[in-house]
This record gives sequence, structure tokens and C-alpha cells, in this order.
Amino acid sequence: MAAAPAVRLPVFGLVRLLGLAAAAAIVVWAVHFRGGMAFSSETDKLLIFNVHPVLMLIGLVVFNGEALLAYKTVPGTKKLKKLVHLALQFLAMLLSLIGLWTVWKFHNEREIDHLYTLHSWLGLACIIFFSLQWATGFYTFWYPGGSRSGRASLLPWHVFFGLFLYVLAIATSVSGLLEKSIFMQSAKMIGRFSTEALFMNSLGMLLVLLGALVILAVVSPGSGKIDTYRGSSE
Repeated sequence: MAAAPAVRLPVFGLVRLLGLAAAAAIVVWAVHFRGGMAFSSETDKLLIFNVHPVLMLIGLVVFNGEALLAYKTVPGTKKLKKLVHLALQFLAMLLSLIGLWTVWKFHNEREIDHLYTLHSWLGLACIIFFSLQWATGFYTFWYPGGSRSGRASLLPWHVFFGLFLYVLAIATSVSGLLEKSIFMQSAKMIGRFSTEALFMNSLGMLLVLLGALVILAVVSPGSGKIDTYRGSSE
């Protein structure tokens, strides 16, 4: 089997930089282009919707990406790394659940059908399986903790599903940007080559690049040694 590629670039720094850029970009889109965010609004229900992509992207892409790399980037003991990993993913799960609630609230108040697009199916699947993944990891690797053999047998699957769900989160985010852009273009809210449309396309490309770098950082050998993450069940 081919070995994982060795990275000579400052990949962890690039991941942080692109993650911050993606988080800033989605906030700029919601505030500058779409007029702001609100958990409740009597006059403009779209302000409620705007909370959804911000929380989902920051949670399931940015924080989750940092959580995947915690075993390589966080100094200190393995227990500390594990705690940071769990905490960041818990925060990602919490933000995603709030984000799901806001879009559900928006659909209810605008009397829009739920779960009729591929994006919504992908998003719901991502949240459900992410929550199950976190609960299983917490129970097995943190408290009360499984047996040594149980942890060892689960760890490869835990790593696989962690990466799979991160890819799913990127795909869901990109499909959400595409869906929103098409809806707004169809409603004549923006033009096909408007600044906002190009901004959304650029954000989608940024997310794809970020996803590629996070996966590369996880699987490649180097500082923080990958076996710290996937080769030990302690």
C-alpha cells in the first residue's frame, strides 16, 4: 500500500488561515450582503435563515477541522489532546444543532416545506451521524471508557468516520452555497455574475481547498506523528 504523502508546507498554519478566512467570509456574506442575522424577526425572516449557514460552517467545518488535527497541533499529554478534540467537536455539534433549529424555524415561519432538497438531506445526515460519532467516541475513549481491546478495534472506524463526516460537511456546505445562490438568482435577487454570486462561488472553492488541506494534514506523517491519532487506543 502506498505511503501517505509527506508534507513540506506549513500545512497546520495554512489550515488555520483558511479556516479563519472561511469563517470571516460567511459572516461577511450574512452581514454585508444579506443584511445581518437574528434568532427572531417580525419584519425580515431571512435574518433568521442567515444564522444557519454561519453556525453550520463555523461548527462542522472550522471547529471540526481543528478537532481532527488536535492530536497533532495541541501540545501536552494525550489526555489533554483527547479533551481538546472532544471539546471542539462538542462545540461543533452544539453550533450545528442551533443552526438546524434556525433553518427549521425559518421554514416554519415562511411556511416552506422541510427536507425537500439534496442539501437538506445531506445536512440532516451529517448532523445525526456526527452526533452519534461524538457520543460513541465519548463513551468509548473518555467516560466510562471501553476495554483496551474494544478501543483498539473501534479506533480505525472512529478515524474513518471522522474523516468521512468532515468530507460530508464540506460537501453539504458547498451544496448549500450552490442552492442558495441558485434560489436567489431565480428570484432575481442577485445576478449570475454579481459580486455576491462570485463571492459565494469563491467561498465554495475556499472550502474545498480547506477540506483538502485538513485531510492531508491528518493522514500525512510529520510533526505530531499521525500514529498519535490513529495508532493508539489509549
